[in-house]
Amino acid sequence: MSNLVIECNSLGKTYQDGKNEVEVLKGVNLTLKQGEMLAIVGSSGSGKSTLLHILGTLDQASTGFAKIKGVNVSELTRNQQAEFRNEYMGFIYQFHHLLMEFSALENVAMPLLISGKKAPSAQKQALEMLEKVGLGHRAQHKPSELSGGERQRVAIARALVTKPALVLADEPTGNLDKQNAIKIYDLLNELNQQLQTSFVIVTHDLELAEKLGRTVQLDDGVLTEVNHA
Repeated sequence: MSNLVIECNSLGKTYQDGKNEVEVLKGVNLTLKQGEMLAIVGSSGSGKSTLLHILGTLDQASTGFAKIKGVNVSELTRNQQAEFRNEYMGFIYQFHHLLMEFSALENVAMPLLISGKKAPSAQKQALEMLEKVGLGHRAQHKPSELSGGERQRVAIARALVTKPALVLADEPTGNLDKQNAIKIYDLLNELNQQLQTSFVIVTHDLELAEKLGRTVQLDDGVLTEVNHA
C-alpha cells in the first residue's frame, strides 16, 4: 500500500482574463509522503495559493490531476469533496477564521460536530487537542479574550482535531511577530512528530521554511525543489 498522501501529475491551471488566458500552474508534479512536512515558497502571484486550493478541493485543475490518499479528488462530486475534506484534511490560514461568538473549545469541536460526532465526545476530543497546543486552560475563552498567537494555536487545534492525513496551511504565521511565528512553527513540527500528519505550508519566510526540512519553489507556475545548504 502506498504511503503517498499527495500525488500531483502534470497539474495545470488556466484562468480566463477577458480575452486572455492566464496560465497560473504549468505541469506541476509533486509527491508528499505520510508524515512529511513541505514548505512552498515563491513570490506573490506565483501560484502558491492556487496549488493549495486545488489540493484542498476548493478549486479545480485545468489539466492533469491531484490524488489525495490515492483518490483523484477532481472526480468527486461537490458533496463528496466536502465529506473528503472533513475526513482527511485540515486547513490553517493567515487569519485564524475562528467563530468569535464561540469559545476556543467550541471552535475546535466544530469539525467533529459537522462530521456527526456527539457533542460530549467532540468536546472531549477538542479539549485533548487544545491541551496538545498548550491551551487547555483557555478552553472556555472566546477568541476576543486570546492573543494573536493563542488564536492561531486554536486554529491549529481545530485543523488537527479530526486527525487528518493532510493539513494545508496558507501563510499560517504571516499575521504574527517573529517570536510567535517561530513558536507556531516549532509547534507544527512537534505535532507532526506526534501525529504523523503531513503538512503543506505556503510561506514567504525562507528562514522558517528551512525548519520544515523540505522546500519547493513556485516561480511563474513552475515547481522546483529547493536544496537547503
